[in-house]
Amino acid sequence: MPSSLRVSTVTFMTSLAFERTPLADAELVRLYSQMTQVRHLDTSAIAWQRQGIVPGYAPMRGQEAAQVGAVAALDMSRDFLFPTYREMGAALAAGVDMGEYMATHKATWNGGMYDARATRVTPIQTVIGGSALHAVGWGHGQRLDALAADADAPLDLPVALVFLGDGATSQGDVHEAMNFAGVFETPTVFFVQNNGWAISVPTERQVSGGSVAARGAGYGIAAVRVDGNDIEEVVQATRAAVAHARSGAGPVVVEAMTYRRGPHSTSDDPGRYRSLEEERNDGGPDPLDVARERLLSRGAFSTADVADVQSAAEALEERVRADVQAQGPRPGAEMFEYVYQEMPVSLREQAAAWREESDHV
Repeated sequence: MPSSLRVSTVTFMTSLAFERTPLADAELVRLYSQMTQVRHLDTSAIAWQRQGIVPGYAPMRGQEAAQVGAVAALDMSRDFLFPTYREMGAALAAGVDMGEYMATHKATWNGGMYDARATRVTPIQTVIGGSALHAVGWGHGQRLDALAADADAPLDLPVALVFLGDGATSQGDVHEAMNFAGVFETPTVFFVQNNGWAISVPTERQVSGGSVAARGAGYGIAAVRVDGNDIEEVVQATRAAVAHARSGAGPVVVEAMTYRRGPHSTSDDPGRYRSLEEERNDGGPDPLDVARERLLSRGAFSTADVADVQSAAEALEERVRADVQAQGPRPGAEMFEYVYQEMPVSLREQAAAWREESDHV
């Protein structure tokens, strides 16, 4: 054995502990109301696509507790969200204007028309796994800034929470992001919604070993697997993950086990790879039913309250639909203007040629 070969002992943090305690009734009521709004908007968005109001949409039915619960664990005055194209629920919970969010699905704006700096939610990401790199880079910057300000002070860092699907964790970008985050102890929470399907491929054929959380050990970072249909468990686990990352202890993988109760997108036919019976049997408890029955059993909610929450969700949907329908096409010239900070000569020439050949001067 070469003398230069060093053998070191590495401690793999494979499980993050958290308290499984009930949320306060008022908080659970608020989160249930948000989940109801998300469910109604999600169902409506599918109908909008069928009606020709939007050209495409990625449904998220069944993932309401995972998304709303994850956002509830953050401090949106300092933390940052990095979504994919299926995080309408997270965006709503973070306070993003839903009309501006749906501009991407309306195809009038790429990434959403909302102000990412003001909302602290980055533009909608359609590159599978790409947002993981952005989240780690942003988090690394926060840590460097804190150390530069006072290297001896206890760390209290802003946290980047990035949403991923189980299928996305097979992408090379996610491996690079997790490895970098582990090495440099970035304040990043990798929130993986394991919804059972990587488009048309079940998790067991997409994720070796069947567990995304188990991969955390390979990067020396903490990980936890939770019931993604139980919003109280999601909130408590994500709060523990955020606290861990905020303290400078490094990144965390949270794997929320849930189920995609519909197609991958409005152009997908899930009947080609699973049956309705399989969907019913494998879906597990509906996250809205879990939260509602819990509130009713505690006496914190009545059937009249349930009806009021539903009415509020319907009113929100009407406002958002009106906003979406009112959105007109964007000026075609914008396809050239928002590519580079300083437009190169080649693109300037393309823009000039387009203006000459187009009626849209």
